[in-house]
Amino acid sequence: MPSVIGIDHLVIRVSDLARSRAFYDSVLGFLGFWLEWDLGDILGWDNGETMFWIGQADARGRKHRHREGDVGFHHYAFELGARRDVDALYRHLLAENAVIVDPPADYPSYGEGYYAVFFRDPDGLRLEAMVFEEKVKRRRAAKAKAARARAKKAKK
Repeated sequence: MPSVIGIDHLVIRVSDLARSRAFYDSVLGFLGFWLEWDLGDILGWDNGETMFWIGQADARGRKHRHREGDVGFHHYAFELGARRDVDALYRHLLAENAVIVDPPADYPSYGEGYYAVFFRDPDGLRLEAMVFEEKVKRRRAAKAKAARARAKKAKK
């Protein structure tokens, strides 16, 4: 049975490619991405693990703004390694005059050690940068379990 090993990329449409390019160059560059693809009306940033793409919306698409409650994209969350990384991005966003939806805070209702900042891109799309200690613990436990199973299988 096939299994997903990661998310390769996300593509969003934007109303003004130049304006969004400047925003995403700043934010994604701060997060360790580099602009790998410039195909004119679509741009792709890479960090070696995943890609984030933006493309110019067509004429019909530019006639209406994104509304968070509509069918489709709600938000994209960048998982970071530590709370200090969320705080550093927040300071960067403030320096860039980005729209902050919610400043860095704990979200205990999401799970143990969920800490995040929420912000918007130039078209009002909600983005998030977060750390989730409970998820990290679950990953470690799953890796340890898999290693034990491999070791047990190798002994047979």
